[in-house]
Amino acid sequence: MLVDVGKIIMQRRKQLRITQPTLAELADIHVNTLYRIERNEANPTVHLLEKLLDVLGMEIKIEVKKTEGINENSQSLL
Repeated sequence: MLVDVGKIIMQRRKQLRITQPTLAELADIHVNTLYRIERNEANPTVHLLEKLLDVLGMEIKIEVKKTEGINENSQSLL
C-alpha cells in the first residue's frame, strides 16, 4: 500500500493554516524541498519526514507486514 505523503503533509499544513515557507522554516528545511515533497517530486528521508511531521503534530508509524511462508525464527527467507 503506497501512501501519498506529499498530499498528507499539504492537507495537514492547510488545516493548520501554515504557509509552505513557514513550515519549511519551522522544520529547518529548504522551501523548495517542501514544494517538491508536496508535489510528490521528491522522496524525503525518514529524518526529513520526522522534522516535518513533528512541526505538524504528526508521527510516522512503520509496521512489518506478516507474510505467509516466512518462519519468524528463520535467519533466511529461503
